[in-house]
Amino acid sequence: MNNEEIAIEPALSSRMSGFEAPATIAMSMRARVLKAEGKNVISLALGQPDFLTPKIVIEGGYQAALEGKTKYPPIDGFLSLKKAIQKKFKEENGIDYALDEIMVANGVKQILFNALMATLDPEDEVIIPAPYWTSYPIMVRFLGGNPVHVVCPEKDNFVLKARQLKAAITPRTKWLILNSPSNPTGAVWTKEDLLALVEVLRINPQIWIFADEIYEHLIFDGQRHHSLAALAPELKDRILTANGVSKTFAMPGWRIGYAGGVKRLIRAMLKIQSNSTSGACSVSQAAATAALQHAQKEVESMKLAYDRRRKKMTAAFSAMDGISCNIPQGAFYIYPGIAGCIGKKTAQGRLIANDQDFAEALLEETYVAVVPGSAFGLSPYLRIAYAADDVVLEEACQRISQFVQGLS
Repeated sequence: MNNEEIAIEPALSSRMSGFEAPATIAMSMRARVLKAEGKNVISLALGQPDFLTPKIVIEGGYQAALEGKTKYPPIDGFLSLKKAIQKKFKEENGIDYALDEIMVANGVKQILFNALMATLDPEDEVIIPAPYWTSYPIMVRFLGGNPVHVVCPEKDNFVLKARQLKAAITPRTKWLILNSPSNPTGAVWTKEDLLALVEVLRINPQIWIFADEIYEHLIFDGQRHHSLAALAPELKDRILTANGVSKTFAMPGWRIGYAGGVKRLIRAMLKIQSNSTSGACSVSQAAATAALQHAQKEVESMKLAYDRRRKKMTAAFSAMDGISCNIPQGAFYIYPGIAGCIGKKTAQGRLIANDQDFAEALLEETYVAVVPGSAFGLSPYLRIAYAADDVVLEEACQRISQFVQGLS
């Protein structure tokens, strides 16, 4: 090639511009790099259970493999799993879904992606209460929609209020995403909170509602989980109720999510799935069936451990100077505020101008990985996953406390 020739490379799609990895994964990857370098890193960045998948669940998958259930699975899921999901929805959530209103996918992420792809037109708006799970707005933007972030402050327990929803709705609003219990705050919408939202949604029939209930079994302090489709049956045909086995049954790597919704939406989502990933792993589906049918005892044991850790972590962070910590009522995260740390310098002389600076300095100076609240739409906070061994959490709290004490 001479100097006058121009090198031309195949182009990527314009939609890839700004399509970033979720901050939770990015921070976890940085922690892994340091760990590979020999550093004693503690990562509290990823929201995945530290418990082993229950043996009865593993046995379900193992037996399915031995029996030859390793062929291509149905796009919508095996009938045995769909029946178990149908039973779970009815008995635990009070929702009646027909079998053709239920689908299985490769995690709740795929459920949401399929739903948005099936419904969003360019410039459609999706209302997302903040703090939010990082992938919500990323997916919306990727598919041509506009995420509308509605900040839910700590004084309101990080819960979306009806007045905020009403103010955020426009003629372009296509979806409302609700996640209770919430990632990243652990907030739980009460029955009264949800019924207030129903009054607004009832007079806006153009809006779909995505109810992400993945943490429903991890609720504490006597709180109860309420499924929106059960509370407001008149809205049921507009509600997509999404769930999965990763959090409840310590099965994040098995990649099984599921949803119940109106037939025409499920049918559209399955068209997308049939042309992308096809059906979810056959062995994983057998394991998920076993989980839904036989692993409730293990769930209660894990919940007790999470509750113990929740209390210890909340107490530890509340005792640190410059940090406040709202007591979460669900999931396995705390979301401490660090406003009192902003503007200070670390022991190694780094200025803490925001929560991103705090998280980066904490990782590089003490080898503890957390995620800044800016990634979830509300600063200055940190999201800390306490789905880790008690000894590891105690060591992490000691390091963070020393880091905070060193700020000046």
